[in-house]
Amino acid sequence: MSDYEVSVQQLNDLCADGDGFYRMPTHDMDEVFPRIYVGNASAAVNTVHLTKLGISHILNAAEGNSLMHVDTNAEFYANTGITYLGMPASDTDLFNLSVYFKEGADFIDMALTHKDGKGKVFVHCKEGYSRSSTLVIAYLMLNCGMDVRTAVATVRQRREIGPNDGFLRQLCHLDETLAAKNK
Repeated sequence: MSDYEVSVQQLNDLCADGDGFYRMPTHDMDEVFPRIYVGNASAAVNTVHLTKLGISHILNAAEGNSLMHVDTNAEFYANTGITYLGMPASDTDLFNLSVYFKEGADFIDMALTHKDGKGKVFVHCKEGYSRSSTLVIAYLMLNCGMDVRTAVATVRQRREIGPNDGFLRQLCHLDETLAAKNK
């Protein structure tokens, strides 16, 4: 491991609380970065609350109709003015979420520049814990120039998160790729 490489364990440590415990999120949604919210399925279906918050875009990182997914789509938000993007990701170590990193980052960026830079994006999965937080971390790395440690710490500071080890490995790989590109 070179000086700039980060381990999955180091990222897991950042996700734990001060006592080394992992906690599930205490809120349905949290603003983890200006105008970027991460949350769960119950927040995703509460269109009244989402529109009151001024959410202009929704990224469903768990699109589908199984127990581990959230069964919403563009039609679900049709009368709300919310722009929707769904990704049928599974929360397993073997799922390659990195294939969605660029598309997710581009969508988040589009949301934030919407309405003359006043757009807000809600990124969610079933629990708002693993898939959604991973996509926001990837956005912070790709579009805000953060390294993986800073991006994880930034999101974790505002919400309890716990990307699975497979997703953390993919974020480590992204970190290495970006560091090599910036050399």
